[in-house]
Amino acid sequence: MGRISNPWRLGVLVAAALSAPAMAEPKAAFVARCSMCHQAGGEGLAGQFPRLAGRAAVMAQNPEGRHYMARVVLFGLSGPIEIDGSRIASVMPGMASMSDAEIAEILSHVVTLGKPAKPAKPFKPAEIAAVRAAGRVSMADNAALRATLAGSGVIK
Repeated sequence: MGRISNPWRLGVLVAAALSAPAMAEPKAAFVARCSMCHQAGGEGLAGQFPRLAGRAAVMAQNPEGRHYMARVVLFGLSGPIEIDGSRIASVMPGMASMSDAEIAEILSHVVTLGKPAKPAKPFKPAEIAAVRAAGRVSMADNAALRATLAGSGVIK
């Protein structure tokens, strides 16, 4: 086997190979970017990371829920939240470095997890672009939006 003459070239090739599956299919992108915390099936980890399976499709049924979901993926969320009657104190980092298309693919996959009672329509890159164009918000802003939406029953 030949010797690699340029280690930087190897690094670029490895990085490209690792990112290719995440860009190729929504499930692969979710597994690569999100499953470490939310688990491959979206079931989350009790007390640490919220369950997405079954919940995401409900949130995505209305424009406010869709907007919230995009904001959280783009800009993150911190602080205690309550899911399924359990308190979760964790941090989700923002993923604004991902493209609008990749975020839309991941969210479109998320809304299929857990056999939702009512399917949600797939996310479009334009939805993510509109949220991004509205400007960066803090994790605390997203926590406040979540509290408002939870209080009005839009999200649970």
